[in-house]
Amino acid sequence: MKLYLDSADTRAWTLPDGCPPVQGVTTNPSLLHQAGLLVTLATGERLLQAAGELGLAELMLQLPVPDPAQALHWQARLQAVAQQAGVRLTLKLPCHPDWLPCIRALQPTGQALLLTGLSNPVQLLWAQSLQVAHVAPYVGRLVADGRDVWPLLQACVAVQQQSGPALLAASIKSPEVLARLMACGAAAVTLPPASLLAWAGDALTDAAMTQFDRDTAASLAPPVS
Repeated sequence: MKLYLDSADTRAWTLPDGCPPVQGVTTNPSLLHQAGLLVTLATGERLLQAAGELGLAELMLQLPVPDPAQALHWQARLQAVAQQAGVRLTLKLPCHPDWLPCIRALQPTGQALLLTGLSNPVQLLWAQSLQVAHVAPYVGRLVADGRDVWPLLQACVAVQQQSGPALLAASIKSPEVLARLMACGAAAVTLPPASLLAWAGDALTDAAMTQFDRDTAASLAPPVS
């Protein structure tokens, strides 16, 4: 399963030992705003350059408005920077019919597309019919809305195993959900760097290490006469 960082803060793209390797980074307008960045083409170009400098393989960047002409302009500029940086570019678009003209405009370019915010099986079937590369349900938001997310996620995996698109699960709120996604065959997940750092260690592992150290010291201690 591929792992992506959900962050537009390039300072958080370098992870310490103990974290698994990441395939790349995903961003969206909200993440750009949270990082104090403008939602502009120039920002996207700088993020691609940063990804290349850090040796990341992929960047998934969301387009801001459903304008086909702007989408084609951004795609051409971003793809040129991506090729120069040695980074694979995926463009993210909301899973909504308002974005269909952009999808249709971009498809002839061969650009990899991801439909984000997918929330039900009808949307999944629509995404499958469009032959996009990835779909991204927001797992945490669906759970917060009171939905049972697992039938949808299992359907995404089943579609992924047929003709695609691949499942990139977003908004993962616990390591238990991450484990279930790994077990059910999700192609990829995206996590905030803070979650990855927090889950790289575990209190039970720390307790076992402490016990080992204590028992090692006790075994080497001179016997009491």
